[in-house]
Amino acid sequence: MIITISGLPGSGKTTVAEILKGQLGVRYISTGHIFREKAKRANMSLPDFSDLAEQNPGIDQEIDEAQKEILLQDNVILEGRLAGWIAHRNNLPALKIWLDCNQETRINRIVKREGNTREKKRDETRKREKSEKERYQKIYNIDLTNTDIYDLVINTANKKPSEISRIIMEELDHQNIWHR
Repeated sequence: MIITISGLPGSGKTTVAEILKGQLGVRYISTGHIFREKAKRANMSLPDFSDLAEQNPGIDQEIDEAQKEILLQDNVILEGRLAGWIAHRNNLPALKIWLDCNQETRINRIVKREGNTREKKRDETRKREKSEKERYQKIYNIDLTNTDIYDLVINTANKKPSEISRIIMEELDHQNIWHR
């Protein structure tokens, strides 16, 4: 069983992936964590490392190649902006999930998680999203707003993480991927 969970910052990807990891007893890998670790090893802030990635496509390509290798394994949840696209483009069998959420709710979640002012987090998030959208379009010709490749698109704005994981578990049951 391979599950990809994608969405914009603050959409609930990590929270839902953690819940599913506990319910399913499978490994969970976050590409955001991989990116942050690379920034840390480079002794750079996340925004600065994102700027570097804009200039150096090899950074994204290295992370995305690692995602492909992860998706070739079994019993894993891969959470990341391009996880579903990588599975799709490489014809890898996976339940591909996109978590959707309006910007205000996402910013509120990010402020609650990371602190700081709404204005600062809104500006940082917009810059990050713009950078990623441009990089993925340029490197892979992927439009992040296109959710056609996903098996399940869930609006998380007014749902608790437990509700979202229940919807996903029901889909796993429905597709005979996993049985309780």
